[in-house]
Amino acid sequence: MEISVEIVAHAPAFSMVAETVADVAAREALLDRAMGPMRRKKSSEKLRRGRRPSEGLAFVARDESGGVAGTVRLWDVRLGEGGPAALLLGPLAVDPSLKNAGIGSALMRHAVAEAARLGHAAILLVGDAPYYGRFGFSADKTGRLAMPGPYERHRLLALELVDGALDGVHGTLKACGRKLKAQAPTLAA
Repeated sequence: MEISVEIVAHAPAFSMVAETVADVAAREALLDRAMGPMRRKKSSEKLRRGRRPSEGLAFVARDESGGVAGTVRLWDVRLGEGGPAALLLGPLAVDPSLKNAGIGSALMRHAVAEAARLGHAAILLVGDAPYYGRFGFSADKTGRLAMPGPYERHRLLALELVDGALDGVHGTLKACGRKLKAQAPTLAA
């Protein structure tokens, strides 16, 4: 499914499309430029390592020439030992030369809408509340949840796609979902 979005007046149009294997190198280069070399040491990465994104929930924003201008992926997690399933969003990144063009916001809206359409109940992420709050994310229901490894507790945010999906959840997020095949390790990054 391809959605064409006009980001801002006088800016080129961008398309939000499903990520393909051909996007891997461009996505990795974009993530390195946007997030720096320490991105692989984050607690969220521990949940992504060795896994594939949730089925149908890895997207890129393409510019008019077909280049990767932004990326977002969602990952299957379990909320605590034996707890309900949810999604972990990240990383969300936009080419630094295109910041403030609305690409990140368009990717977020697209990812949340697709997750809801696919029947997922909740999305979690580690990020800045002022930015992600405009998409409905907050720390209101994450107080009894934890990430594996170090993280800033106030930055663990959630969005319920189904009312009550996070009621009473507790424990440390655990990776679940599709594992990487041995021959395709670059898809996890």
